[in-house]
Amino acid sequence: MALQPQQLFSNFAHRFNELPASRKMGLAAALAASIALIVGLFLWSSTPDYRVLFSNLSEKDAGSVTATLQQLNVPYKTEAGGTLLVPGDQVYDLRFKLAAQGLPKGGGVGFELMDTPRLGMTQFQEQLAFQRGLEGELARTIMSLAPVESARVHLAIPKPSVFIRDKQAPSASVLVNLHPGRALDPGQVQSIVHIVASSVPELSPNNVTVVDQTGNLFTAKQDSAALRGLDASQLDFVRQMENYYAQRIEAIVEPIVGKENVKAEVRADLDFSESEATSETFRPNPTPDAQAIRSQQSVEDVNGGGNQAQGVPGALSNQPPGPATAPLNAPAGANAGPNGAGQAVGTGNAGSSRKESTVNFELDKTIRHTKEPLGRIKRLSVAVVVNYKAAAPAAEGQPEGKPTPLNAQELEQINNLVREAMGFSQQRGDTVNVVNAAFTETKTEIDIPLWKDPDNVSMAKSALKNIIVFGLAFYLVFGVLRPLLRDLVKPPEHGPALAGAGVHGGIGGELGEGGEGQEPGKADQYGDALSKVKEFTKANPKVTADIVKEWMNKE
Repeated sequence: MALQPQQLFSNFAHRFNELPASRKMGLAAALAASIALIVGLFLWSSTPDYRVLFSNLSEKDAGSVTATLQQLNVPYKTEAGGTLLVPGDQVYDLRFKLAAQGLPKGGGVGFELMDTPRLGMTQFQEQLAFQRGLEGELARTIMSLAPVESARVHLAIPKPSVFIRDKQAPSASVLVNLHPGRALDPGQVQSIVHIVASSVPELSPNNVTVVDQTGNLFTAKQDSAALRGLDASQLDFVRQMENYYAQRIEAIVEPIVGKENVKAEVRADLDFSESEATSETFRPNPTPDAQAIRSQQSVEDVNGGGNQAQGVPGALSNQPPGPATAPLNAPAGANAGPNGAGQAVGTGNAGSSRKESTVNFELDKTIRHTKEPLGRIKRLSVAVVVNYKAAAPAAEGQPEGKPTPLNAQELEQINNLVREAMGFSQQRGDTVNVVNAAFTETKTEIDIPLWKDPDNVSMAKSALKNIIVFGLAFYLVFGVLRPLLRDLVKPPEHGPALAGAGVHGGIGGELGEGGEGQEPGKADQYGDALSKVKEFTKANPKVTADIVKEWMNKE
């Protein structure tokens, strides 16, 4: 028969009162510690996993971000070095919300200085505010590079002058603070230089200085390299060309020897010099039939009249002409002049005539303008190593074979393929070297074990955390508290006797001490129980009085 809650509490109070003082204090301490441990484990399991929201924040940015988080009712923690922690499931959402508000500002000011102009600002103050905003924007842009932790930009922009002779060029200085263990490569330094130079009018990249937090000067190395003709973009182009030819060679040889059985390296010697040439050539004149006429002039003069009188009018002019001293018909071209000009003059009875012809031919001239392209290939050097042929699979019970080298014919075929793939030119002095050797390296695929996978590790940590919490709580409840409470709420040893006496009318009930009206078997049991009750009453009068009072209260 289940005990009522009131009876359980009465039994617990009775048992607890019977314990000595030291035992009572120990039980109370164990109960309090168990409850505190359960509550602590519950709070620990329900505590969110904090992750980094922002790091290396300035004091001003940290104050602005924490004020915004307080408005959003988001819990956060702060650590040394300007690190701000928030619950892991809210990191990205909070970053988007803070970015919409322009936080963090990166420790500098930008063009937001121009958003709230002050009344009465002078032209110098406006120019200074614009320069400060430009410096802040450039610093933010540079800090977006992965190796850069923070940056500062100083611009020296001279005041415009109407006198060209006094004109000064602007300059800039950039201080970058790099992350620990990170460095800037020459390409990134050139990127910073060109970003700053492109943002300021009339600023030359040669007037931009880049320094890191340890005082290392990057731009001096770049300037000396530029003087020697070494440019980062040119070096990148050389590497691209070398990789291009190496990939072509490997792609055409791999189908023959198998994948990962051929390695090719190419060294390209390129010419980045820029040259222009103009030439003008005159050739000997060709035949007249093949020449082109530039200009032509022809003159014809004819005077007719027969034997007309000539000379001064008078007696002398009326005299007959004398005998002729020259032939009347001269051969054609007798009076031809130079340069193809012809002249004919005739006199006689038929009168006089004159013809002149001038022809000018074009000169044969050739003008050639030649501009050589940048990055011409001067020479290619190719080295190819080919692995031995793999051994054929051995039959059962037979030892495995060893790799065998390629024969001379196969090497010649591979050599010819390499020459065609690279565009071999003997005039340029290209060289090709194909070697057949056994590869000592083995291809190993690194597989991340399940117990090292970040996702599995995170899941295992969360599951282990919950298992520990529920395991300790289960042990405290069912292994510590339940046995203690069960022993305390257990009815006292005299409980059955008192209960039997109560059922049969109490101590000396309605049937009397002799147990009249009872069955013979039960009468003996009743007598034994009654004798035990009497002994308990004599030994514990206080407890007996409490039980009688309880019965009386119930009635």
